Amino acid sequence: MYRVSAFVPRFALALLSGAALATVWVNLAPAAYYDAVEWRLLDLDPPGWISPIPVSLTPLSLVAEGLMALFLFLVGKELWEALVVERGALRGERAVLPLGLTLGGMIGAGMVWVLVANLIETAEEAGFATGWQVPLGTDVALAFLIGRRVFGAGHPALHLLLLLAIATDILALVILGLTHPVAGLRPAWLLVPLVAAWAAWRFYGHPLPSDAPERERRAARRIWPYLLAGLASWAGVTAAGLPGALGLLPVVPAIAHADRSFGLFAEAEELLHDPLNRLAHALSWPLVGVLFLFGLTQGGVDLAAFAPTTITTLAALWLGRPLGMLLFGLGLAAALGLRLPQGITLRDILTVILILSLGFTVPVLSLETALPGGAMQEAARLGLAISLLAGLAALALAGRRRAG
Repeated sequence: MYRVSAFVPRFALALLSGAALATVWVNLAPAAYYDAVEWRLLDLDPPGWISPIPVSLTPLSLVAEGLMALFLFLVGKELWEALVVERGALRGERAVLPLGLTLGGMIGAGMVWVLVANLIETAEEAGFATGWQVPLGTDVALAFLIGRRVFGAGHPALHLLLLLAIATDILALVILGLTHPVAGLRPAWLLVPLVAAWAAWRFYGHPLPSDAPERERRAARRIWPYLLAGLASWAGVTAAGLPGALGLLPVVPAIAHADRSFGLFAEAEELLHDPLNRLAHALSWPLVGVLFLFGLTQGGVDLAAFAPTTITTLAALWLGRPLGMLLFGLGLAAALGLRLPQGITLRDILTVILILSLGFTVPVLSLETALPGGAMQEAARLGLAISLLAGLAALALAGRRRAG
């Protein structure tokens, strides 16, 4: 099996480092912490046709709505290649089991959130099904960090884990944006990213014929047109009311890319020189800093915030997601008579499901939009932090298996 790039575990360690520092800060000096992350760098009052509400630029919003779009671009690139590139992991029949596991996990998490919240939630500001979008996502970097220790660097189950985490996170953010748009959904603005992506593909990104002149080949290797298209796409997505973290995804299919896949986050792709891989390589080190800042601005866990929302979060992740993946994903595979991917056993699938019972990056991004008020958000954030114990459980089980 191929080797995964060393940058992926660095992303996870940077995220954990930032969150650990933020947690110490918020518990020792909460006022100073919130003043720092919510410090108004710039206040804007754009015309109503751009945004119906005033916009304040803070360290928190700058990271969540702006810089995290770079990380979602990277994981979106991997998902796109899995779908369309030769030897991609989601081509043909290979897509059925990952799709079933992904959708099943999200459906199970959302349904259990609604059920448990309706039974135990006591917050006055909570309504029926409030916040069901929170547990839909997981965490690509942390899932990989744990999965690599459990399975080893070359195990095919590790690559299935990565694929499921990427697909889950992107779908979760899309669902959040469509069901909880910022100040209302304004779909006309989505024409901007569509036109930007089409123009980038039409003039630079489409495959060239074998007899294309050298001038066109040089133009196809340029990066700046995609940077402009990405900026326009991000502006259009945010103006439409969707999460800014999704802003660069529309241009991913428009960027010229290699004609085959070496695997998710494959180290071998660092040697490729097509525009899509060059952009991904250029982001590798900056994203270490981005994820540290995300952990610092969004990962501060108030250890005294335990509330019914904490239990709801854990129930959705630890009960709802595994049940959904088992019933919907494996049930669909059994009904269609599909075999497990080569080199993967049922025990491996169960371990993957256990690891994906944690949630942090994308669920944390969902908190401010999906949940009202500070108390519910902090209680859910505590639940997301506790959910990381699912990863420790997977490590413990793997250790016992090896010892036995």
